Amino acid sequence: MKSEWAIGLMTGTVLDGNIDVAMIRTDGETVDEFGPFALMPYPDGLRDLLFRTFDAARAWGFEGAEPAIFREAEMALTKAQSDAVNAFLADHGFKGSDVSAVGFHGQTVLHAGPQDGRHGNTRQLGDGAMMAGIVGTDVVYDFRSADVAAGGQGAPLAPVYHRALLKRISAGSETAILNLGGVANITWCDGEAMVACDTGPANAPVNDWVRRHTGADMDVDGRIAASGAANEERLAELLRHPYLTAPFPKSLDRFSFRAEMADGETLENGAALLTAFSAAAVGKALDLLPNRPSRLVVCGGGRRNPTLMREIGKRAGVETVPAEKVGLRGDAVEAECFAFLAVRSKQGLPLSFPTTTGVSQSTKGGVLAPAATA
Repeated sequence: MKSEWAIGLMTGTVLDGNIDVAMIRTDGETVDEFGPFALMPYPDGLRDLLFRTFDAARAWGFEGAEPAIFREAEMALTKAQSDAVNAFLADHGFKGSDVSAVGFHGQTVLHAGPQDGRHGNTRQLGDGAMMAGIVGTDVVYDFRSADVAAGGQGAPLAPVYHRALLKRISAGSETAILNLGGVANITWCDGEAMVACDTGPANAPVNDWVRRHTGADMDVDGRIAASGAANEERLAELLRHPYLTAPFPKSLDRFSFRAEMADGETLENGAALLTAFSAAAVGKALDLLPNRPSRLVVCGGGRRNPTLMREIGKRAGVETVPAEKVGLRGDAVEAECFAFLAVRSKQGLPLSFPTTTGVSQSTKGGVLAPAATA
């Protein structure tokens, strides 16, 4: 298959105010070249609109008509991300026709895995046809719905890209990739075989806790958590949650584990408790893998939190290595992933697998919005 340049976009559920934009050259099987990467800020007001959309999504709960705010937010974020792509292309001397596709993940506002024999539900906001018209290239979007419709979890979708990265750095089964976003997910590979799942929360609960108590967006460098102490008895009780020992594949919504887990604690001790919980949940997931890895290559914003990284090492009993130490780009991996998945989707290759999302057979995904008919 021909190797092509593609752009991937990602905005995580922690809503840090940035659009991750990454370019790679790939045939959908291997990563042949890393192109430019940038964090492009959202325009003023969009982040607040998305927080209100999250509130509306939780109140909706997949019951009845969708809230009107969904379309408002979808149009605003699609315009913002399309403008970011055009600015990114201009900044790096490319035009839309130089790119095979844009992989547009959109914004997840609500997600629920299958339960009690019923299919799950997932909702990402993003108008691929609108973006294709603005950018002038093919756009692949709505990556998760096909997997959910086929009985899968709809998440995580990164494993097939993680596998390509593990091959690129010549890692064996002793190494897994851990992504620390709002939710944490892990991918372990043994050759072509993949196992993956969401391990538990990562940054979302502690960010929400700090925002509630201080108005700040996050616990910068984990300093608040580092100044407190986790209540070990309370932590042990939290770690009895059935999700943590449920077999993979499994997935979470951004609000499946919430800041309220620390209610009654001081700011510092609550941050320490929530950080320790996210770290210990990683260890619970490692215990479920066919072979427990000794090293985690860590990507996502959480790798910049030294307290969280230290806690994972201690509570999960594993070496944690920031992605940059092995030649990868920790901030770019998720956006790169959707460039990779866009090419796979156009090639008709599967995006999800029985051991990554629980779907019954390898499943294609993504919806193509062609530039010519946008």
